[in-house]
Amino acid sequence: MSQTVDHNTPDANRWKALAFIAMAQLLVVLDATIVNIALPSAQHALGISEANKQWVITAYALAFGGLLLFGGRLADLWGRKRTFILGLCGFALASALGGAATNQVVLLSARAAQGVFGALLAPAALSLLAVLFTDSKERAKAFGIYGAIAGAGGAVGLLLGGVLTEYLNWRWTFFVNIPFAAVAALGAYFVVREPEGGHNRAPLDIPGVLLSTLGLVALVYGFTRAETNGWSDGSTIGLFVAAGVLLIAFAVVESKVKAPLLPLRVIMNRTRGGIYLSLGLAIIGMFGVFLFLTFYLQIVQGYSAIKTGFAFLPMVVGFVVGSTQIGARLATRVPARMLMAPGFGLSVIGMLLLTQLKVDSSYAALIGPALALAGIGMGTAFMPAMSLATYGVEAQDAGVASAMVNTSQQVGGAIGTALLNTVAASATASYLADHAAGASDQKLLQAKGLVHGYAHATWWAVGIQALAALIALTFINVGRPGATTVVASADGEEVAPPIVAH
Repeated sequence: MSQTVDHNTPDANRWKALAFIAMAQLLVVLDATIVNIALPSAQHALGISEANKQWVITAYALAFGGLLLFGGRLADLWGRKRTFILGLCGFALASALGGAATNQVVLLSARAAQGVFGALLAPAALSLLAVLFTDSKERAKAFGIYGAIAGAGGAVGLLLGGVLTEYLNWRWTFFVNIPFAAVAALGAYFVVREPEGGHNRAPLDIPGVLLSTLGLVALVYGFTRAETNGWSDGSTIGLFVAAGVLLIAFAVVESKVKAPLLPLRVIMNRTRGGIYLSLGLAIIGMFGVFLFLTFYLQIVQGYSAIKTGFAFLPMVVGFVVGSTQIGARLATRVPARMLMAPGFGLSVIGMLLLTQLKVDSSYAALIGPALALAGIGMGTAFMPAMSLATYGVEAQDAGVASAMVNTSQQVGGAIGTALLNTVAASATASYLADHAAGASDQKLLQAKGLVHGYAHATWWAVGIQALAALIALTFINVGRPGATTVVASADGEEVAPPIVAH
């Protein structure tokens, strides 16, 4: 199969390629949440201690978050298609290992391996889209679909995790990945073609790889430790200090080496910087919705795992509608900031509704509508954000620019989980201390305390999400809508690329 085609004719297989790329992206996003619901069953089956339980989640997050920049650069170096297929094959093998695990060491190793191969897969998937779709209208449609999956995948993971755990067993939360990965890899092998000259032939920046990986691992792990040990714990503070030193050293190295892992021009561009920052903040707020509603529905209202998963359906539908029907349709008509800022603003309204939670709140009257609003708003904002992630970068840097999107989401997720959990726990403890005297129903008091904590932390999520909207409105400015997609030439000037068939 020829790898080069007429550069003036769009590749006829680009929409087929989108289906396989979207399937692969769904795998990565699903695995951030699908195992959460199955975790109690896996813990019981394998005899995992309470202290080690969190490592089933943390092992994936550390490997994935720490290696994303490295994975993005490997995609630029080796080729996006090759890296994409390698990531899928490795992810499938790691999933098979996890599903067949007979003890906690094997399970934790499998989760770490999923994170490693996910770090190859995710940047390659997004950068493939960036080079496959160069026409502005087609790009809007393609990234609308991708944005819907990237945003709604976490909620789909909760739903699928509940179904598989209840009707099969926890092992199927791993095994389910294998057929999807196989189909996506085979499809990519036969359908996806890359443009000629899109690889980065520069030598790999080893100091940059080591500093960025260690720095990101320390940062993500620091937030994990803050959640379990507290913010003032010596190990938590030490990890944050180490992360700061390593990432500052990384920035210094990147400014001096000839072939940096992350060219600083990628993140110093105002629009791209605004994308990465606003997405990271928005994920903090969104994780608040996932986290506290899951707790609320299961602990306070007594929902089963599968019922909890189905409860998030309005958010999934909202994401799809916002991304494919609003974001994609308006992307070529209005500036990106006028989609992202109102989108984040609409999700703020949804979260504001959730600050009104009570022990006996109605799903139909409050929770469902709040999830739908949050989903529509985030879907509308995610679509242009994903599309602009590689805006203005050289083709050879598309992988590492794509990796920055995933990195901002991973760090945002780690911050959201640790920060909002801590805020909620503190508010619950204060409520219980203030209302303990004279309480006749201790079970009701505990439930009210939990709900008070969830609502209090959701107010924090509202403020953070509002900040994301403000940053999107003030930082992101890409000129007139519908303009030709731009990339940077070798000397750094932004120029319109030829339409390339891949």
